[in-house]
Amino acid sequence: MQTPSVSQASPPKRSFLYDPNVRGIFYQTLLVVVVIYLFYMAATNAIENLRRAKIASGFGFLENTAGFDISQTLITYSAAGSTYGEAFVVGLLNTLVVSAIGIVFATILGFLIGIARLSSNWMVRKVSMVYVELLRNIPLLLQLLFWYIAVLGPLPQPRNSVEMGAGFFLNSRGLFMPRPIYASDIWVLLTAIAVGVVGSLAFRTWARRQQAQTGRQYPVGLVTLGLVLGLPVAVWLVLAVAGANPISFDMPRKGTFNLQGGMQILPEFVALLIGLVTYTAAFIAEVVRAGILAVSKGQSEAAGSLGLRPGQTLRLVVIPQAMRVIVPPLTSQYLNLTKNSSLAVAIGYPDLVQVFMGTVLNQTGQAIEVVVITMGVYLTISLLTSFVMNIYNRRVAIVER
Repeated sequence: MQTPSVSQASPPKRSFLYDPNVRGIFYQTLLVVVVIYLFYMAATNAIENLRRAKIASGFGFLENTAGFDISQTLITYSAAGSTYGEAFVVGLLNTLVVSAIGIVFATILGFLIGIARLSSNWMVRKVSMVYVELLRNIPLLLQLLFWYIAVLGPLPQPRNSVEMGAGFFLNSRGLFMPRPIYASDIWVLLTAIAVGVVGSLAFRTWARRQQAQTGRQYPVGLVTLGLVLGLPVAVWLVLAVAGANPISFDMPRKGTFNLQGGMQILPEFVALLIGLVTYTAAFIAEVVRAGILAVSKGQSEAAGSLGLRPGQTLRLVVIPQAMRVIVPPLTSQYLNLTKNSSLAVAIGYPDLVQVFMGTVLNQTGQAIEVVVITMGVYLTISLLTSFVMNIYNRRVAIVER
C-alpha cells in the first residue's frame, strides 16, 4: 500500500536585511560617514574661528624664509635662504637618523644582554639583571639629562681638546673626526660595494639551500665580510696604486679657540643616541629572554645530542624558533624608540619636535598645521615600521612551519 506523498513547503524567504553580513556592512558604513562628517564639521569650525580671529591658516607658511640656524643639517640649509619647509626636512632627517642608528644598536645590545641574562655564569647573569632593572625603571628623560650634563658636560673646552689619534678630537662641543671628500671616480667604489652586497646575498641563499639538501654548513659570515668590506677595500687599493683617489679626508686641526675642518658630531646627538640605545636595549633584553625561554628545552637537548656546541645550538636552533615570539613585542620597542626621540627637545638636539614644533611654531603661530604635520609624520613612520616588521614576522612564521 502506497503512502501518500507529503509535499514539504519551502521556508519563506527572509529579507536581505536579516543577513548579518549585510547589517554589519551597513552599520560600518554608517559609522564611517558619521566620523567623516564630524571631522568635516570640526575642520570647518576651526577654519571659521581662525578667520574671525584674523589668524593665518593653510600651509603657505612653509614657503616663507625661516630666518634661524640649525646646529645639525644633513642637507644644504641657511638661515637667510632656506624656508620653513626646508627646516621641516632638516628636523625630519635628524629624527630618522637618530632613530635608525638607535634601532640598530639597541637591537644588538638588547640581544646580547638578553642572552647574558640566561648565562650559566653567575656574574654575567647578575650584571645583566642589574642593567635591565636599573635602566628600564629610571625615566628616559632623566637618563638623557644624565648623559648630557653629567657625562658629556665636564668635557674640556675646544682649546684643550682630548686628542684621540687618527684625527679624532673630543671636547665639550662634540666629537671631531675626519670628513670624507668624494672624487668623481667614487662610482667605482660604490659599484664595488653594491656588487659585494648582491654577492653576499646570493651566497647566503645558495648556502642555505645546500645546507637544507646536504646538511653541510658554509662560512656565510666570513664570506659576507669579505665581499662587503674586503672587495671595496681591494678596489680602493687598486685605484690608489693606479694614481686615483676616490676618497680623501679633511682632517680637523686645532685653531686658536676652536677646531677647524673635519666633521663634528654634536654632544646632544651622542647623549640622545646613548640614552635611547641603553634604555630601549633593557626592554629588548627582556623580550629576547622571554622568547628564548619559550623554546622547549628539548630542542637544546636534541641539538646537543647531534654534536652541536652551545653557541651553535643557540644560533642555529634556539634563536630562529624564538624569533616567532620575539618579533611582535620587538616591533613595539622600535616604535617606542622612534617616538621617544622626541625627548631630544630637553637637551637641545634639533629633531623634528625641537625644530618644527618648537621654533617654527613659535615664529609662525600656525599651531594646527604644525601639529597636524608633526603627528602625521610620526604616524607614517610608525605604520611603515610596523609594515616592515609584519612582513618579517610572516617570513619567520613561514620558515618555522
